[in-house]
Amino acid sequence: MGLTLDSGALIAIERGDRVVLTLLREALAVGASLALPSTVLAQVFRDPARQARLSRFLSACDHEPVPFDDVVARAVGRLLAARGTSDVVDAAVVLCARVRDHAVVTSDPADLAALDPELPVIVV
Repeated sequence: MGLTLDSGALIAIERGDRVVLTLLREALAVGASLALPSTVLAQVFRDPARQARLSRFLSACDHEPVPFDDVVARAVGRLLAARGTSDVVDAAVVLCARVRDHAVVTSDPADLAALDPELPVIVV
C-alpha cells in the first residue's frame, strides 16, 4: 500500500492544497509508503527559500527517494519506446509506481495513462 508522487502532487503541496495535504497525512497515518522519483523532485524543486512549504514537507515526511540510476534509465527508455512517447519524468513515475504497487498522485492522468492505462491514479 502506498503512493508515488508526481510533479502535480509536489506543486499542490507547495500551494497548500488541503485535499493533497490531507490525503498524504492520512496515508502516512495508516502506514502507507510514499515514493518520490528523483526526476520529479528535479522537475519541481527550484528554490528552497521560495518553496518553504515543499521543503518542510520533504524534510518532515517519511518518503522514499527513488534514484534515477542506470537500471531505471534503461527501463524508462524501453517504456518510452514501447509507448511511442518521450516524457522521461512520466515514465519514471509509472515505473516507480509499478514496482511498488502504488497509486500515483497526479494532476495529469492522461499522460500517465498513455504509458500504462491500468495504473491506479489519484487526480489532484
